Amino acid sequence: MKVAVLGAGAIGAYVGAALHRAGADVHLIARGPHLAAMRQYGVRVRSPRGDFTAHPRATDDPAEVGPSDYVFLGLKATSYAACGPLIEPLLHDTTAIVAAQNGIPWWYFHRHGGPWDGRRLESVDPQGAVSAVLAPDRAVGCVVYAATELEQPGVVRHVEGTRFSIGEPGRGVSARCLTLSEAMRAGGLKCPVEPDLRRDIWLKLLGNISFNPISALARATMRQMCLHGGTRQVIETMMTETLAVAAALGCAVGVSIERRLAGAERVGDHRTSTLQDLERGKPLELDVLLSAVVELAEITGVPVPTLRTVHALSDLLALRSAA
Repeated sequence: MKVAVLGAGAIGAYVGAALHRAGADVHLIARGPHLAAMRQYGVRVRSPRGDFTAHPRATDDPAEVGPSDYVFLGLKATSYAACGPLIEPLLHDTTAIVAAQNGIPWWYFHRHGGPWDGRRLESVDPQGAVSAVLAPDRAVGCVVYAATELEQPGVVRHVEGTRFSIGEPGRGVSARCLTLSEAMRAGGLKCPVEPDLRRDIWLKLLGNISFNPISALARATMRQMCLHGGTRQVIETMMTETLAVAAALGCAVGVSIERRLAGAERVGDHRTSTLQDLERGKPLELDVLLSAVVELAEITGVPVPTLRTVHALSDLLALRSAA
């Protein structure tokens, strides 16, 4: 099985290292000092589950990799529309694109069924720019429950969690998902194939839609946000509104907000990916988190006043940080 990891940052390099350890033919695509370090020393994983080093191939040129069976997409969703020249050399007729993104994916209504089947969301697929590059038929959904940080070039700090839930946009269990799941599990990761991944998307989004923008606005860690009474109340309200939108779309998440908050508090003083991006001067990946759910709320007629307020504040922060 040949796997190309396009955007081998903290999550991409972690997955690539695990798959390589399991015997897959893995190619990491990265750049800069991180690429140089991986070439020289391999991917060094520091984890409470045990440290290890893997030596998959690493390059900055997808043409050197060539057509692959799976492309694990570790890029930020803000980069999807422009990634055509990078991903094109990696594709053959049946290449699956496994997008490890937070939030609402560009393929959300692909084979969804019902009144919204095939609908395009402008917030995540403006004018179809993402679908033109990443064909929805190639998509394998992936919900990441692992927390990682790039401690230094070539060194991934695994904070907690090893679960990567995958599934088909059209529901059901496919051979390509089962094959990938087996390889991921052989590398020491949890990789359940979900008959309907949209439930997992909303479950993960409960945390991302609230903790990520608030962490950037307050420069706070997961634990700090949970322990601050006022912030905790705002997060609870955001989660309640998000569950209402999911329910209007026919998706019952089936988890209590208190349980979700307790899980976040256990993560400790972890900085969300949005806060890390803000600190590093990178674009903030908020469209797929907040903007998409606000758009879905408009489609379904669900009132989401707190989400709209936090969206306005975080959108201004994103614009100012990009200036």
